[in-house]
Amino acid sequence: MTNQLRGVLTALATPFDRDEEVDEPALRRLVDRSIDAGVDGVVAAGSTAEVGALSPDERLRLVDTVVDQTAGRVPVIAQTGATSTREAIRLSRAAQRSGADVLMLVTPYYEPMSVPETVAYVEDVAEAVDLPVMLYNIPAATGVNLDPDTVRSLAEEVGNIRYIKDSSANWEQALQLIHHHGDVIGTFIGWDAYIYSALAEGAAGVMAGAANVVPHEIVEVSRLVAEGDLTGALSRWKALYPVIDAMISVPFIAAVKAGLELRGEPAGVPRRPMSALPADAVERIRRSLERIAPEVAR
Repeated sequence: MTNQLRGVLTALATPFDRDEEVDEPALRRLVDRSIDAGVDGVVAAGSTAEVGALSPDERLRLVDTVVDQTAGRVPVIAQTGATSTREAIRLSRAAQRSGADVLMLVTPYYEPMSVPETVAYVEDVAEAVDLPVMLYNIPAATGVNLDPDTVRSLAEEVGNIRYIKDSSANWEQALQLIHHHGDVIGTFIGWDAYIYSALAEGAAGVMAGAANVVPHEIVEVSRLVAEGDLTGALSRWKALYPVIDAMISVPFIAAVKAGLELRGEPAGVPRRPMSALPADAVERIRRSLERIAPEVAR
């Protein structure tokens, strides 16, 4: 199988202004920040974007804005999953009209779903659009795990299911997807602590919220792995990992926004009821960033 989508994808944050409204100019700057750093794609309205706190109209606006600002420079992956099949189809068709390149489909959340119900949802939404579809497996949020065999079956039965973002944090499952099912589906690992490991094992790529904050550094790890320099990539990763660890050890969305502030790219704070990070957590991120980027805010 030839995967057209590969490499580092930034799971874009959603900047908010002081009134908790989407800050479109700041979002456009975030898009440019990632593209200028060399990422291979950007993701609109994903988990790092606080999708659960966004209205349907805001989700559509995010996709429109990201597609417009990207202007064809890199692929745009639009996250269009919802709690109902009907809404997911509506969002998916709208993203297709907007010019998204790939649709990422989180499975329904809130109400517990069986695997057969989840499979039916995925099939119905994928068959309602023409774009490639990326499954989004995040069982901590949805309560349903798309196991590797189920993923393979979906990819074989529905022609436009081409990719999966696996955020299960189950490394054994990730390895099975990469090594046993790479002939039918491209696996993107969505757990930032596994960036180096996933790339070294041959994943199609990684989708990282931390790429909002350290895009150059993640792209450099990916580049070195692609060139076969695993030793060089590991050296860069060892320098980068303390930043990733500091961010994933606290509420992640707040950590991304704190990291952006520290790097001179303010994106506001999370939309309530989520809170900004306490000062000690911000300080840990600042210290870790300072080791690789001495210009961080003090």
